Amino acid sequence: MTSRSPGARHGERPQQVETAYILSLTAIALQLVSWVMGSFVIEPTGYDEMRQEVGQDQVVQQLALSAVALCVICVLWALLAVQMREGQNWARLVLAAATALSALFLVNSLSMNGYPWDELVGAAPDLVAYGAIAMMFLPSSNAYFADDTVEQ
Repeated sequence: MTSRSPGARHGERPQQVETAYILSLTAIALQLVSWVMGSFVIEPTGYDEMRQEVGQDQVVQQLALSAVALCVICVLWALLAVQMREGQNWARLVLAAATALSALFLVNSLSMNGYPWDELVGAAPDLVAYGAIAMMFLPSSNAYFADDTVEQ
């Protein structure tokens, strides 16, 4: 009997796990684009709305803080996606838990606003992330992440 180390590969990576990884990276990119579009492009922009409320100096500070927070979240998300792709079940579970929490916030936001179309369009990164999580829990993916630490 040999014991496999926690970081050892779990056999061949199924296409579903690879697809989940690509979807995760796509969701990250969409999240960044969505932030930029909402802050500076789509009327009324977040920049314009905040400038009217708090003034020019505060809006720049708020947007900078928001951008840094978003970048930190996206880097962590990408690192978790890489670990998931390598077969780390803990990363898959963290991604699933974070996505479930995100889904609760999205449903709450949509229900308070009456499910407007523009809110659904802004939810594109979330919808792609949900697809990634679904791919991570298909039967072939589950086998890849299975905890079979003892090989004979």
